[in-house]
Amino acid sequence: MARALPTAPLPLRGRRILVTGGTRGIGRAVTLAAARAGARVVAGYHSDARAASTLAEELGPGHPVPHTVRGDAADPAAVDETVAVCRERLGGLDGVVVSAGVISHHPYGRLPLEEWQRVLATNLTGAHLVLQKTLPLLADGASLVVVGSAVATAGMPYGAHYTAAKAGLSGLVRSLCKELGPQGHRVNLVAPGLIETDMASGMTPEKRKHYEQLTSLGRLGEPAEVAGPVLFLLSDAARYVSGTTLLVNGGI
Repeated sequence: MARALPTAPLPLRGRRILVTGGTRGIGRAVTLAAARAGARVVAGYHSDARAASTLAEELGPGHPVPHTVRGDAADPAAVDETVAVCRERLGGLDGVVVSAGVISHHPYGRLPLEEWQRVLATNLTGAHLVLQKTLPLLADGASLVVVGSAVATAGMPYGAHYTAAKAGLSGLVRSLCKELGPQGHRVNLVAPGLIETDMASGMTPEKRKHYEQLTSLGRLGEPAEVAGPVLFLLSDAARYVSGTTLLVNGGI
């Protein structure tokens, strides 16, 4: 059962934010939380038009309605189009949240090269493209938040390609925080543990119980429980936080 969180954990009124992967899972929770906090949001999505169409309904009245744009985060042309929409709709960006990602499971000895390339293209190269191409739109003191994964340091059997991509994000964030810091921009990583998203829905009861027992809190996390820390990093409450990895894993 989802746990209720404050409607607007941190004020973001008037902030202009792009959320990639912003219509499902953690990205959706970030999109909704940011809009409820008063932000104007452009939410990118890959293919699930229905999930995109229900954002406004779930958000309810009285909040800025997110604008959705379809595109592949690993496709430079699609990222260009998303950036153009942000320029047209928002005029600039105060925050960017990179949440688009894919996962698959293969024994390393039988991991197809095409699948290695697909997962790295979306999770790592896609993040690079979004961050690089949004640079001209960043306002003074912009906050860039990348959604990584706790597996970057823990590792995951049958997921070497996914783990490698998420570990690459850690290095990207550390480098960018130093390069963009002199311009007043902050760059941080949120590393969730196992969260109740589509990726977790196919687990057997035995595997779910195993993962629940790994956490100090004895349960999987909710997407909204990751959105809160993301909003913290987007807000002025974190204006001296940069280059950090914020673990959101229930105390594994």
